[in-house]
Amino acid sequence: MNREEKAVAYFGNNFNCSQSVFATFAEELGMDVETALKIGTPFGSGARRGEICGAVSGALMVLGLKYGHCHSENKEEKARAYQVADDFLNRFTEAKGTVVCRELLNYDLTKEEDMKEIMSQNLFRTVCPEMVRCAAAIVEEMLAEYGE
Repeated sequence: MNREEKAVAYFGNNFNCSQSVFATFAEELGMDVETALKIGTPFGSGARRGEICGAVSGALMVLGLKYGHCHSENKEEKARAYQVADDFLNRFTEAKGTVVCRELLNYDLTKEEDMKEIMSQNLFRTVCPEMVRCAAAIVEEMLAEYGE
């Protein structure tokens, strides 16, 4: 099973979009899956407000774990981390048109009527798996391109 399939499989097993992407890459980056699943929990569905797509948040967490800066005096490390994040956001936006959950779903999760439409159209199961797949694919590409 490749990483895209693994991320979609997590999503199909009732983990949210953020958890699914983050957990897919966690172990190879030195974090146990359970911790990644816990950290990713509140970011699903754009933090349940339709803000930044949870799959995007999960991907950014993966990239932060790999390329994030942890030395306050190292400006190059910090700049690289931001550049990697910008690169991901640009690639996802190019592929899907936006990184905003409510725009990807075409409904606002914070509005009761919109939420009814999301549920009646099963959008969490028809739209979101593709966002998870796309985010995982982009992360995989970037890890290969950027390396260490």
